[in-house]
Amino acid sequence: MTEAPEQTEQERMPAVRRSPTQQALVWLLALACLYTLYFAQTLVLPVVVAALFALLLSPLVAVFKRFHVPRTLSALLLLTAIGVPFTLLGSQLAEPAEKWVKRLPELSAQLSNELDAFGRKLSPADASSSVEAEPEKGFKLFGWFREEAPAPAMASSASSDTGLSDRVMQGGMEVMVKALGATPAVLAQFFTFLVLVLFMLIFGPSLYSTFIQVFPQVRDKQAATDLLEQVQRELSRYILTVSLINTLLGTVTGLVLHLMGVEDALLWGVMVGLLNFAPYVGPIIGMLVLCLAGMVQYGPVIDALLPALVFFGINLVEAQFVTPTVLGQRMRLHPLVLMLWLILWGWLWGVVGVLIAVPLLVCLKLAADRMHLLQHWVKLIESPI
Repeated sequence: MTEAPEQTEQERMPAVRRSPTQQALVWLLALACLYTLYFAQTLVLPVVVAALFALLLSPLVAVFKRFHVPRTLSALLLLTAIGVPFTLLGSQLAEPAEKWVKRLPELSAQLSNELDAFGRKLSPADASSSVEAEPEKGFKLFGWFREEAPAPAMASSASSDTGLSDRVMQGGMEVMVKALGATPAVLAQFFTFLVLVLFMLIFGPSLYSTFIQVFPQVRDKQAATDLLEQVQRELSRYILTVSLINTLLGTVTGLVLHLMGVEDALLWGVMVGLLNFAPYVGPIIGMLVLCLAGMVQYGPVIDALLPALVFFGINLVEAQFVTPTVLGQRMRLHPLVLMLWLILWGWLWGVVGVLIAVPLLVCLKLAADRMHLLQHWVKLIESPI
């Protein structure tokens, strides 16, 4: 006689039913949080990024603590060990990046000329010339009409072409002005981020322990501590794994482009490695940029597409075989949910929001996986594959 299986904690837990008023309040609270994140971007963004970075480095600081290394010293050593290679890499990329920034007006002019030529090919030039040729045969007494009549047509055509070129140039200048205007705010956020990471690594664990002990709302204090430790451990493993994969992707791409003779291959390798932190969206942007770089170097020929095609092939192997094999089924995310999540954080915080969207979703998934009331959200986030 077989015994009945024991009920799980989720089955024993009674279902929580909310009234319509409570559900409306929950949705209003979610909308309030969403708009707060949007309008308080300058304040909240460095805090969120610093919290993710501190979660990533906290296990390493704990390892140093076991060897009686003070948290202050270990935090400074880790930040230095991470910052020095990036500083050296940035110094190597400064010259080619500056070169491409200086070439932006030239590229905008070249693109506008191509668009003008494309617009002239689409315009009915033959029909207009045949229509203009007829007044040459008649109305000889009104020669001044014969000279002036074609002018408005040519002027309208020229104005449409120059209007398109002006719009392209104006768009490029607006992007440059916005980037220059945002530089002081970006530098301030960066230094705020560094200070917050340092203080979170040094004083974060003690503050969290005090919070768990003081607040009576946290009933299962050991479960809350275990949840934070698991999120730290799994998030560190995920980010380190993805970082190694993206570094390998950028290295292979840069090496292949260098062997092909593409200019500034190191810059493009670093770019595609960083963009690959944003699934689906980043590789598409990388291919578009490589198409533009190929057109600048090779001209409007079929060879200009080779850098983008090479990156597409390397990224296809990485996305379909390497990443799923290394991360496994447990870390897979639903593609539609992931795309909507990227769009949401791109709208909220721009490029930085897109880059940190996946780690945030992984944190939510890990937290929901440990909280039995949120098991249905885990099933929604996970990949159906």
